[in-house]
Parts: sequence; structure tokens; C-alpha cells
Amino acid sequence: MKLNLKRPIVFFDLETTGTDISKDRVVEISVLKIMPDGEEILKTRKINPTIPIPLESSLIHKIYDEDVKDCPTFAQVAKNLDQFMKGCDLGGYNLIRFDIPLLAEEFLRAGIDFDLDNRHVVDACRIFHMMEQRTLSAAYKYYCDKTLENAHSAEADTVATYHILMAQLDRYQNTPIEIAEGIEEFPVQNDMAQLHKFTFQKTADLAGRITYNNAGQEVFNFGKHKNAIVEEVLQKEPTYYDWMMKGDFPLYTKKILTRIRLRSMQSSVS
Repeated sequence: MKLNLKRPIVFFDLETTGTDISKDRVVEISVLKIMPDGEEILKTRKINPTIPIPLESSLIHKIYDEDVKDCPTFAQVAKNLDQFMKGCDLGGYNLIRFDIPLLAEEFLRAGIDFDLDNRHVVDACRIFHMMEQRTLSAAYKYYCDKTLENAHSAEADTVATYHILMAQLDRYQNTPIEIAEGIEEFPVQNDMAQLHKFTFQKTADLAGRITYNNAGQEVFNFGKHKNAIVEEVLQKEPTYYDWMMKGDFPLYTKKILTRIRLRSMQSSVS
């Protein structure tokens, strides 16, 4: 089977210094670009995170400070990486909760404005959890009947995710799920827009600090203003904006917060 693509899709995986989206850094990235004609372009490189790699992280991905001390920093590769991924849909395993938010932070630190506008996002992890409920190594064994060698290396995980998605399409294209009483649909189709709809849970800021209510308005998803409309909070309590901008929040969250604030200010003027 060949993926039904209207534009390229980039599968990617990150190995990092840790799991804090705001503070941690990339130590290895692997990207697999699938072209509409089926051509596959795989690139993998280690990155100097410019901060020490904690031992507990190195024990997982087997990348130590000595391995990356002479490697380029993310800022040095950011422009080329952005060009490689530009105009592409995104695919990966659990990328919505972790890889995309952390990658966005790295791009923003490098002065490149990363956004998901006009991209489809396909998360094989969500398909797996919705349909089978397991982990990456188990998914590879289950769908591909192979043992995942070198798990927690960016390249092995990236290629495995691509193979898992292909197997999921083979397995589930004719498998319905019930979305309401007596109503079924076939959500796993060889179509990036359909897979995006099925796997991508949209939030305003990637990290989930700002999400949407049923009316499509941005609302806070944490703290004392949880579920409150962001624009209304910023109008009634302007100092909350300053507190968040000075706080330990992801740069992307601050970017979205500023966008909402400026929009609100323009609206009040007009």
C-alpha cells in the first residue's frame, strides 16, 4: 500500500534531555519525508542541546554529553529543518502531546515561527490507543509482527511509526466505530485529512494550557481561571497577562496569549 498524499508528510521523532516542554532540549531528531509519489527521504542527526543531558535520560536513549559535544545546536540546523518540513503534513507517535510542542519551542528559540496552520497532523499513537490500547514497541509487534530493535533511538522509532501507520491502514480501513447510538463511521482511511480529524486533538497553544470551548472560544485550561474565556480574563485582569509572560510557560503559549491579547485590543478599539 502507498499513502494517499496530496502533499508530503514528515514523520519525526525527538530524543531529548527530558520531558519538560519549556526547559528541555532536543539531542537527536529523525525525520522521514514521504512524497506523494512514494519517495522516502530519511534524515537523522544528533544535536548539541547546550545543556547537560541528565543521566536518567541518557540511560533511556543512550545519548550522552560526550556524544553531542561537537554536534550542531538546534539553532544551527533550524533553518534547513524548517525548509525541509515546510508545506508538509506531520506524522509521528504521541507527537501531539510531546514532540510537536517541544519542537515548536526549539524553533521559536531559534527565531523561526513554527505553526500548525494548514497542516494535517496524524498521530499513530492515538489510532493505536483508540483501536487497541498499547505502547510503541507493542504496537510494532502487534501490527508488523516484528521486535523493535534499538527502541528509544529517534531513527528506529520514526521508521517504526511509519510502518505501524501503514499496517493500521491495512487493518482498519474497513473497521467501523460507533460514534453515536446506531451511527457508525470508518475513521481510519488512507486520507490525511480524515486521519487528522481522527487523531488530532486541537488546542490553541500546543501545550494544552489554552484550549477551546464548545463555541470555539479560547479558554484557559489550568489554574484559577480554568474554563474561563481568555479574552474576558485579560480584559478584567490585565495583570494576568504579565504574570504569564514572566512565568515558566512555553514560548508558544506566550505567543498565542499575546495574539489573543492583541486581537482583543484591536476589537475594543474598532
